[in-house]
Amino acid sequence: MRLFDKRIVSHFDYLLIIFILPLILLSYHLISETNEALANKQLVYFSLSLLFFIGVFLLPIRKHIRLMPLFYWIGIALLLSVEFWGESRLGAKRWISIPFLETTIQPSEVIKPVFILMIGYLVHNRPPPSDGYGIKDFIYFSFYILLPFVLIAKEPDLGTALVLLLVGYGILFVIGVNWRIWATILILVAISAPFAYTYLIKDYQKKRIIDFISEKPSYHIQQSIIAIGSGGLNGKDSDEATQTQLKFLPIATSDFIFAFFVERYGFLGAVLLIVIYTLLIYHLLLMNSYFKDDFIIRAFASGVGLLIFFNMSVNILMVIGFAPVVGLPLPLFSYGGSSFINFIVLIAILENLLAFRFMDMYDFERKL
Repeated sequence: MRLFDKRIVSHFDYLLIIFILPLILLSYHLISETNEALANKQLVYFSLSLLFFIGVFLLPIRKHIRLMPLFYWIGIALLLSVEFWGESRLGAKRWISIPFLETTIQPSEVIKPVFILMIGYLVHNRPPPSDGYGIKDFIYFSFYILLPFVLIAKEPDLGTALVLLLVGYGILFVIGVNWRIWATILILVAISAPFAYTYLIKDYQKKRIIDFISEKPSYHIQQSIIAIGSGGLNGKDSDEATQTQLKFLPIATSDFIFAFFVERYGFLGAVLLIVIYTLLIYHLLLMNSYFKDDFIIRAFASGVGLLIFFNMSVNILMVIGFAPVVGLPLPLFSYGGSSFINFIVLIAILENLLAFRFMDMYDFERKL
């Protein structure tokens, strides 16, 4: 039977879990110091994510990989439905209400695993030539990358849209695209950047950029920098972390949790946290060397690694004043259910692709 094959145990990536656990435990510890109610809610999210992990891990993903375009277009339909039936919060329309359940979903989060799997499916069907993809293949892949980007940016959720765009093209970069194409894109981006700033982005997004490049940072960033600076080398005890305890630091358990962490554990703690993320991302990208002929694993592992990298980088740069303020959480660390569960689902899919890779390979190749 599928569940009792010894290869599941031997091919499961335990190192991936070892890198993730410290992030989860540290996150819960920080949240519980400031708000016990939020910590209890986070425990609920942890429990739900475990159920999601087990459920997704046991799915026959490779066996039914040909259904991936169907799921992709369902995701696109959900993004389109936001335009007509979405709920607006703080000037953005990003959520869809689920009838009878009195809850909402955010399609831009739901589509992330489907998007990365879709790129892997497409790459498997069109393996790169020795000199990388040419312009025809690049345009073909770009259609599937740009479509969700445009729909998410229109909500507007430019931060998530740009991360998804960078992840999509990052996967192609790792898999292999002719260098002339990248050179052309860089030139076009440089030329079109002033036009995009003037006519395409919203006023509040322009304000974030202006706040970022101005000599005096915004109030949120000022308080974040004070918290980081006050942490010193070794950090402070919980009672002495005044920026957080006295509520000067905004959204201390979510968007600005890195500043809270540095106030508590100082420069050494910050280095340790970044090292954990670096090892996790490096481990994911290294799978390109281990599984050279398995483009599904290569594309998905690269996509997850890049997604964690871009979210982590933007969040940390934001709280230290080196990037505009956007609502991107610190992966697997910031308080919240949708983002955390989504990353756990991504990890579960990758573990599934790794653990069942030989068991499902025959059916997978026969169907394709």
